[in-house]
Formats: sequence, C-alpha cells, structure tokens
Amino acid sequence: MVSKNQIKLITSLHLKKYRNEHQLFIAEGVKVIKELLQSNFVLEHLFVTETIFEEVSISKKTLVKEADMKRITALNSPSPCLALFKIPTEQKIETKGLIVALDDIRDPGNLGTIIRLCDWFGVTQLLCSDETVDVYNPKVIQSTMGSIARVKVNYVDLKKFISKSELTVFGTFMDGKNIYKETLPKDGILILGNEANGISKDLEKIIKNRIAIPRFGDIQQTESLNVATATAIFLSEFRRKG
Repeated sequence: MVSKNQIKLITSLHLKKYRNEHQLFIAEGVKVIKELLQSNFVLEHLFVTETIFEEVSISKKTLVKEADMKRITALNSPSPCLALFKIPTEQKIETKGLIVALDDIRDPGNLGTIIRLCDWFGVTQLLCSDETVDVYNPKVIQSTMGSIARVKVNYVDLKKFISKSELTVFGTFMDGKNIYKETLPKDGILILGNEANGISKDLEKIIKNRIAIPRFGDIQQTESLNVATATAIFLSEFRRKG
C-alpha cells in the first residue's frame, strides 16, 4: 500500500524544483524501468500493481492498487509500474567522438526522442544548454524508452564550451550548406536549436560551419522540420560519411 507521504513525494517529483530537492526522478513502464535497473542508475523504490520485477528486493518494492497508481502516475494511461531512481552526479564530459549539443530545446518529447536517436547512432555524449528542458522530467524519461541509460547528458554553458573545444563545430540552420554535399568528419559537435527560434544569436556568432537539410518539394512552403526529425537526418549523414 502506498502512503500519503509517498503519494505527496511522488507527485511533487513532477516538478523540477522538487526533483532537485530530493535528488530523485520518476520512471514508468516495464521497458524503461527494466533498462534503468540494468544500468548504473540506483533504484530508490518501485511501485507495482502486479507481480513483476521479481529481481527487486521486497524492501524496495510496494504492491499498490490501480487506483493509487492513477494518483501517482504522470501518464494518461498508467502502466503497471512506477519507479523512483536517484539522480546521479553529472559525469565528466567526453571531448572526443561525435557530440550532439542542444540549444534551448523546450519540448520534453523532443529531448527524449533525441536521446533515443543518440543511442541508436552511437552518440554517447549529449550536451544541453541550461535553458533546455530537464532531462529528468517524467515525460523526457518516458520518451527515451530506456536510452537514458546509455547516453550521458550534461548541462553546460554551450558558448563557453564550444569556444574552448578543439572539435569541429557544426550548426544547423535553414540557410546552411546542403548536408548531402558536405564532407563530414567522424568527430565533431552538432548543434541543434530551439523548436521555434533555432540556434540563439549569441551562439550563432561563433559557429563557422552552417549546415542544412534541403527542401525537395516543388512549392517549398514547409516552414521547418521538427527538431527530433532533423536530428535523425543529420546523425544519419554524419554516420554515413564520417
């Protein structure tokens, strides 16, 4: 049975302020929780509505009613399990290989999908500006489908980091050079910007390599691609040519 204090704690973790205060985040769904249990993330407690995750100690698992799960879930349709994991200390940033950097990405679903794409294309380091949505937002964690276990996410001052980096930096812009005609390196930093405004003007000033996905339609009135969709195309080209 879940207590009132536990319900209060779990529902508070829907907000970044309380995730930071308690250093805990929510994960829901069998696949996501299974991936995290098999990683370096530390389980605080697991709530289930049925007999699953036999490998988890009884002391860290509570059987709850479906009605209670509906009270604590962040999903529209509750899954049979919800877990609390400890937020880990940020690890040292990798400064080699292909790195993805996100400038002010606000949509949790976009961030979660981009983490999945990084996992798919073998990108282990993701950098986020301080304005980017919190990676431990329940909707982000859900959207990663467990890939958060394999992609290291750090929040940094992107301008400062890029100014000091020795890697070749690529910024994604509507008026950039055709990605399909560019010679792309194996190592580098790929920057993607805000869903509505793109890469910030302040950051744009220090980016020398501007790349773009060309439009092929006859009318060419489509305003832009979803940032996660664009990430998939850019990463595919980097891996194909790098």
